[in-house]
Amino acid sequence: MEQWTDCAIILGARPHGENGAVVSVLGRDHGRYTGYVHGAHSSRMRGLLESGNRVHVSWRARVADQLGTFAIETDGAGAAPRILHDPQRLAAMLSACALCEAALPDREGHAGLFSGLEALLAHLSGEHWGAAYIFWEIAFLRELGFGLDLSRCALGGDPQTLEWVSPKSGRAVSREKGGPYADRLLPLPAFLKPGGGDDAPEEIIKGLDLTGRFLEIWAFAHHASGVPAPRQRFRAGFENGAIPAQNRDKPRNVTAV
Repeated sequence: MEQWTDCAIILGARPHGENGAVVSVLGRDHGRYTGYVHGAHSSRMRGLLESGNRVHVSWRARVADQLGTFAIETDGAGAAPRILHDPQRLAAMLSACALCEAALPDREGHAGLFSGLEALLAHLSGEHWGAAYIFWEIAFLRELGFGLDLSRCALGGDPQTLEWVSPKSGRAVSREKGGPYADRLLPLPAFLKPGGGDDAPEEIIKGLDLTGRFLEIWAFAHHASGVPAPRQRFRAGFENGAIPAQNRDKPRNVTAV
């Protein structure tokens, strides 16, 4: 008998059979795992299996390569209740969970990414949640082996005047060096520039377009369905003006998350 226990975050669940579900989790020590949950349609389990909830899981299977079954218990407050009042924050949480579920290799440890996702879920109820999400996607790409270089100019320009990012290499370009090619470069959001800067909604949109470009051409280039739909819906929410009122009131400065 193969078995283990772990602290995990629910990534998603899909119905399977009359009263069960196949559940995907990101475990602190075991990475992304799937397992069958009996009684998943009960009122208690439906709430427990919401994406973003932190849970305690026990996985068991007769042999290691089987789907196996999960026994799941609550392990602290879920993320969703704190952000249900705000559709965009909820969309950010669903986007992050969907990216992990779709891109992470099965049964490989990602302790750093687990901690990062846990931190993001906590930040989603805070003031600078939009910038926190972009920082998380940059870290997510790095975890997959696709690091953006936003600390210096790819063409040897002044690193204090970084203004754009190459859509091919993911390297930053300074204002002076990138000027002649501006129409072919991606704008660098103010809060990602040296010293930090404004994280107003239009800057968050720039950030989503920046990381979205590299999610598409790097992380999901060979996925048949492309970038997960929850990520696309999250971006569309900003495009359509579904921006929390507190993000519209005043500019902010962000240096780190």
